[in-house]
Amino acid sequence: MTLVRAVVPGSFDPITRGHLDIITRARAVFGGVVVAVGRNTTKNYLFDPDERLGLVRDAVAELAGVSVEPIDGLLVDFCRDRGISVVVKGVRFGSDFDYELQMSQLNRMLSGLETVLLPAGHEYGTVSSSMLREVAANHGDIGPFVTPAVDAAVRARIGY
Repeated sequence: MTLVRAVVPGSFDPITRGHLDIITRARAVFGGVVVAVGRNTTKNYLFDPDERLGLVRDAVAELAGVSVEPIDGLLVDFCRDRGISVVVKGVRFGSDFDYELQMSQLNRMLSGLETVLLPAGHEYGTVSSSMLREVAANHGDIGPFVTPAVDAAVRARIGY
């Protein structure tokens, strides 16, 4: 039996404990997980690509079977080049589901790539990177929702 590798893609600006929950749960199901750190052209970023890669690598360093790579271009091409057949995405709300369903159908039509949607854990269901950036910009405490390294990096970038 061949182990199936999965990809967990995202922009991770910054990576949150909600992201880590999805990555950890994906690793429990699949033989290996690649966290693909990419760009969404509709987003304004707090951290540049190399900083995001570093923060993600630090956050998953203790997770066996999990690697981190940058992605530039189409997810279907990234997966094809690495022999990955499954995308894992976390969903919090109906709007997440609607968007991810459309993406999964497009990815499947383009390449046969399958998508597994994992519901967010109850403790992270309302957390998003953009919300945390807003909280941090107003000098709120994001510590419970991110790793210590991410908290320090955000504080340094925001200036508090």
